[in-house]
Amino acid sequence: MSNLNLRLPDYLHNHVRDLAKREGMSINRFITLAVAEKVSVLDAESYLIERARRANKKDFARIIDNVPDLAAEKEDAIPEDLEGFFK
Repeated sequence: MSNLNLRLPDYLHNHVRDLAKREGMSINRFITLAVAEKVSVLDAESYLIERARRANKKDFARIIDNVPDLAAEKEDAIPEDLEGFFK
């Protein structure tokens, strides 16, 4: 394991301390998890961008054409008040 000397503005340090306490963990654990989450997001983004570069639009269209046109299950449907948001 490595040590890291980290400088944080006082307001952020205080906020992190409060959140860590609320979550029942040390500041060190909180920051470790926060960094791990950020690394995971950036890795996923890079992975998805690379996958998108290799995509074939004709293959995608062919696959989508084979998907039946059915209504979504009730629990998967977009709530009426949000329908316009996705169009």
